[in-house]
Amino acid sequence: MLLYLKISSSLIWINIFLAILIIFFGRKNPKSTLMWVMVLTFLPGIGFIFYLLFGQDMRARKMFELKEEQDQFIKGISFIQWDYINSGRYHYSNVESKRYNDLIQMNLALDESFYTEDNDIKIYNSGEEKFDDLIKDIRNAKKRIDFQYYILKPDNIGLKIIHELEKKLDEGVEDRILYDCLGGRYLRKKHFKTFKEKGGKVAVFFKSIIPFFNIRINYRNHRKIVVIDNKIGYVGGFNIGDEYLGKDKKFGPWRDTHLRMVGTSVLGLKLRFMKDWHYASKEPIGELKSFKIPINTNGKSGVQVLTSGPDTTNPNIKNVIFKMINDAKKEIFIQTPYFIPDDSVMEAIKTAILSGVEVNLMVPSFGDHPLVYWANLSYIGELLKLGANIYHYNNGFLHSKVVIVDDYISTVGSANIDNRSFYLNFEVNAVIYDFDKNKELKDQFYKDIEVSNKYTLEEYNNRTRMTKIKESVSKLFSPIL
Repeated sequence: MLLYLKISSSLIWINIFLAILIIFFGRKNPKSTLMWVMVLTFLPGIGFIFYLLFGQDMRARKMFELKEEQDQFIKGISFIQWDYINSGRYHYSNVESKRYNDLIQMNLALDESFYTEDNDIKIYNSGEEKFDDLIKDIRNAKKRIDFQYYILKPDNIGLKIIHELEKKLDEGVEDRILYDCLGGRYLRKKHFKTFKEKGGKVAVFFKSIIPFFNIRINYRNHRKIVVIDNKIGYVGGFNIGDEYLGKDKKFGPWRDTHLRMVGTSVLGLKLRFMKDWHYASKEPIGELKSFKIPINTNGKSGVQVLTSGPDTTNPNIKNVIFKMINDAKKEIFIQTPYFIPDDSVMEAIKTAILSGVEVNLMVPSFGDHPLVYWANLSYIGELLKLGANIYHYNNGFLHSKVVIVDDYISTVGSANIDNRSFYLNFEVNAVIYDFDKNKELKDQFYKDIEVSNKYTLEEYNNRTRMTKIKESVSKLFSPIL
C-alpha cells in the first residue's frame, strides 16, 4: 500500500511538472494547452505517451529549405512581383484578378506564392478519369517524374502505377517517389525492389526510427503532388489506392476533386516537391538553375500554389480561406469531409451569413472517423441556426476539398476545413482565379446536391441526447482531430 502511494505521489508530481512544461514551452494555442493538461491529469503516465505521439508543437521549426542561393532566387521572384502589384505596375492578363490584389499580395508575402496567368487546368471529379490521365502522362514522360502522395497503397492501382514508373526507368526517365510514413504504412521493401534496382529513388517522410513507434506521427505530409517533365502538374484530394476508384465496400463510390495543370504554376508544385524531397532523402538539390518551364500560351487561368505546415510561421492555407470568405459578396460553396474550423474561420463564415452572403456547405452523410463526424455536427449546428445551407452527400464518400467564392476565385487542394489541415498537416492548395473554372466547380456542387439531403435545423434540434453527448465530447478533441 505504501509503495502504491509513493508511486501515485510521484506520478502526480511528474504530471504537474509536465503540465508546466506544456503550458510555458510546448503549446501556443490555449485550447490545445488546456486539452493536453486535462489528458495528463486524467491519464497519468499514459497521457505523456499520448503527448509524445500527438502533442508536440513543431510550428515554426525551419525544416524545409533549398540551397541558400536557390531560396534567394525564389524570394527574389516573389518580392519583385509583390512590389509591382503593390505599386500598381503589374499588368494583369486577367483584368478581373486586379480586384484580388490584396489576396494575391498576401499569398506572396506569406509563402512566396508567385502569381501565374498562363495555366491550362483540367478538373477531375472521379478517380477513373484522373488515374487514366495520370498513367497516360507517365507513359509519355521524357525526362523526369516527381511523385508524392500522402497515401500510396500496394493494391491494384498502386502497384500498377509503380510498375508504370518502373517501365519509364528503362527509357532513361528519372523517377522519384515520396510518401508519408503513416499513409504508406502498408508498403514494404519488396514493393520497390525492382524500381530501385532500375535506378528509381524512394524516400519516406518522417520515417519511423523505432518500429511501430513514431513520435512525429501526428504531423502528416498530406500533400498530393505529381510533376512530369516540369511541364505537367497534378494536385488535389485523390490519394493512390483502390478505394479512390470506389472499390472499397465501406465507402462505396468515391467523390473527390483533383487538378491537372499545365503552365508556369507547375513551378510552384515543383519547388514544393523539391523541398520535401530534400528533407526526406537528405539529397542535395542542384536542378533549380537549369529549371525552365515553357510558357503555355493556350492557358488563361490565374493560379497561386500555396503550401502550409507546422514548419511555417503562419497557417497560410487557413489564411487564404479566411480571406476568401471575408471577401465574399454573394455566395460561398464549401466541400470538405472534415468541417472542424478554428474560431477565426468559424466567425468569418458566421459574419458572412449575417452580412447576407449565401453559405453552402457539403459534408459526407457518414464519417470515416467517429470523433470527426460528431465534431462536424457540432459546428454545422451553429451555422444552421444562422441560416446556412447544409448538405449531407449520400452517393458514397465525399472527400473533395474545395472552397468557391462568388464567381471568380476558388481553391482546390489537399487541405480540409479543420484544425489538423490548418495547423498540423503539411498541405498544398491551388488558388484559382478564373470565371470558367469557378463555374465548373460550382456546377459540380449543384450536381452533388442532387445526390444529397439538405440537413435542416429541425433535424438538428431533434437529435438524441446521446448524439448531443457525442458532439460535446468530440468537440473537446477538435484541436487535434
